[in-house]
Amino acid sequence: MNIGLFTDTYHPQINGVVTSINLLEKELARRGHNVYIFTSTDPHADIKAEKGRVYRFSSLPFIFFKERRLAVAGLFKLARLVNRLDIDVIHTHTEFSLGMMGIFAARKYDLPIVHTYHTMYEDYLHYIGNGKFVKPSTVRKVSKFYCNQMDKTIVPSEKVQTVLENYGVSNDIKVIPTGTDFHQFKLKKQHLHELNQLKEQLGIHEGPTLLSVGRLSQEKNVETILQAMPAILNEHPAAKLVIVGDGPMKKQLTDLAHTLQIGSSIVITGAVPWQEVNNYYQLGDLFISASTSETQGLTLSEAIASKTPVVAKADPSLDALVTDGESGFVYRTNEGLADAVINALSDEVYLKRMAVTAFERSQCLSVTNFGNNILDVYREVVTAKNQLYKQSSRLTGHRRWMRSLFMIGK
Repeated sequence: MNIGLFTDTYHPQINGVVTSINLLEKELARRGHNVYIFTSTDPHADIKAEKGRVYRFSSLPFIFFKERRLAVAGLFKLARLVNRLDIDVIHTHTEFSLGMMGIFAARKYDLPIVHTYHTMYEDYLHYIGNGKFVKPSTVRKVSKFYCNQMDKTIVPSEKVQTVLENYGVSNDIKVIPTGTDFHQFKLKKQHLHELNQLKEQLGIHEGPTLLSVGRLSQEKNVETILQAMPAILNEHPAAKLVIVGDGPMKKQLTDLAHTLQIGSSIVITGAVPWQEVNNYYQLGDLFISASTSETQGLTLSEAIASKTPVVAKADPSLDALVTDGESGFVYRTNEGLADAVINALSDEVYLKRMAVTAFERSQCLSVTNFGNNILDVYREVVTAKNQLYKQSSRLTGHRRWMRSLFMIGK
């Protein structure tokens, strides 16, 4: 098949949506499908390496969230590309500029269109005038409108399915968790020297290493981890908290560490390329997540794939990943984080056994299964579109759909 993925955010940007798209793109290409990315311009993009695979449209930084960009032109260019590339199915990953352009192309050429709803937008309204300009009711209406334009909507967890159903989304919703590249997160002997160098670089010599990975922003709740550190250090004075990521709260978190007088026990690395983050997961004796804004919790999946034990705040998006006392530790309130970490570190053998249990249970989240499930959705919407053509006795585009039916078995 010729598959068009439409997204406002793409490599070299680093976030969960980009991770999901990269994994899907590689898996579909591995199976012999042609995958084309339609996205916004980025001054740091490697245009030469992307040629023939990634198509970028003129964009400007989003006024309230300058790390993200929105396309501002190129609708006719897009239409010509979709026709020339003979796209069989459109898969949008944004509800904004490229998402609306994806709907336009699907309507123009009568193509099947699916959408993955990645973001719990109600948790991000503070970026827009501190939540004063856009209300939760607006998010609900926009999400409902957008998803109801789709032939099928994909969500990464039952938590998101419930949210969309409560919004009033009436079309079919399919739960498909983003896959995890277990091969990438496997500890390899050739990486041991790199790990030792990284420990030296971060000042890790003895004591447990606690790890947090993700964007340093309000919705990730990283400050809760810092606030728990004094109590943790009382029990484990040599503990080190390594925070991997960057974002608008970096300075605030640095200042908080200074106020709490724990600066010597905290390392904030800044942004790390996705292909290198495995080394950091391998450093961790314990991975900590304090966020409840996740749709799935990709960093938690990556920690589990690295066989790093996890402590996470209770959230429906994590129910399939972490069972308290069996495959990880779950705490209910911010005040309970320190006790959860101290409890987890109290029995090293139990902790390692728990990490293995989590790893074994997470095998259903392989990239192969991810690809299978997405292709099943593509097959379903392509077949439905082909049947619609037959019923209406329309010949336009018939060659496209017949070819698709032969190719989607790959």
